[in-house]
Amino acid sequence: MAMSALSRGLISRFRALSILNPTSSSCAEHWVRRFSAEAALLTPDSARVIEAAPGVMGPTSRRTGIIAVKCGMTAQWNKWGARVPLSVLWVDDNIVCQVKTVEKEGFFSLQIGCGQKKEKHLTKPEVGHFRSQGVPMKRKLREFPVTEDALLPVGTSLGVRHFVPGQHVDIQGITMGKGFQGGMKRWGFKGMPASHGASLSHRSLGSTGQRDAPGKVFKGKKMAGRMGGKRRTVKNVFVYRVDPARNLMWVRGQVPGAEGNFVFIKDAVYKKPDISTLPFPTYFTPEDEDTTSLEPLIADLGEVDPFMVAD
Repeated sequence: MAMSALSRGLISRFRALSILNPTSSSCAEHWVRRFSAEAALLTPDSARVIEAAPGVMGPTSRRTGIIAVKCGMTAQWNKWGARVPLSVLWVDDNIVCQVKTVEKEGFFSLQIGCGQKKEKHLTKPEVGHFRSQGVPMKRKLREFPVTEDALLPVGTSLGVRHFVPGQHVDIQGITMGKGFQGGMKRWGFKGMPASHGASLSHRSLGSTGQRDAPGKVFKGKKMAGRMGGKRRTVKNVFVYRVDPARNLMWVRGQVPGAEGNFVFIKDAVYKKPDISTLPFPTYFTPEDEDTTSLEPLIADLGEVDPFMVAD
C-alpha cells in the first residue's frame, strides 16, 4: 500500500510538472510512463521529425561517433621532413541503424552500424532488429550518445569526412591479448638479482606481503596474470590525413587493438576541436559530387618550420 501511494504521488507530481512547465512535458511523460500502468494511454502530441540537413553546432552540442576497422600502421614524412608514425583506419559503410529519443527511451543517442554480414550468420533477434528498422544487416553495432540537435534519421550514411584533418579524436578499442604474463612484463617490475646466490628466481615477483599481521595478500596486489584484452581509450589522437575516395583516415600514433579489430572514434573531450570547422551533425555528400575522384585531405601543419625555430 505504501509503494502504491508513493507511485500515485510521483505520478501526480510529474503531471503537475508537465502542466506548469510545458517545455518539460516530454520528460514528464517519460517518467509517468515508467511509474504508471496507464502507459498505453500516453501518446506524444506530435511525432518527432528528424531531417538529414546541415545545422549549426553549438558549444554544448555533441556529435555522434563512427566505427572503423584498424588496418595497421605505417609512417609518412610531412612537409618539414619529420617522420610521423600513423595508424590506418577504414570507415566501412557506417549508417544510422536506430534513433533513440527522450520520448521513448529517456535519452538521445544514435545506434551506428558498420560493415556487412549475411543473415545466416546473425541471430534471429538481430535479424528482426535490422528488419524493423529497414536497414541492411550490419557486422558491428555501437551506440553513441548525442544531443537533440545532432540527431540523424535512420539510414543516414556516415563517411570518413565526418572528421576534419587537424582535429583531435578519442579512439576506443580492445587491446591485444598477451596471455598469462609475469610481473616484469605485466607491471614493469625490476626482478630479482642476476647473481650473488640468486637461483631460479631472476624474474620472480618478490615479496607479496607481510607475516602474521595481516597474514594475507591484499586485494589489488600487482602479480602475474592475464595481460591485455581490455577496453582502453586513447585520447587526443591527431587526425593527420583523410581519404574520402577510399574511406580511409590516418591518425598519429597507435590505437588499441590488432589488425582487423573494430575501433570507435568520436570527437575529443579534452582537446575540443573548433566547432566552426566541423560538419554538423555530419558531412552530407552533394548529389553531384564524384567521391571516387576526390584527393586526400591533409592537416594544415602551419608555415613555421619546427626545425628552424631558434631556441
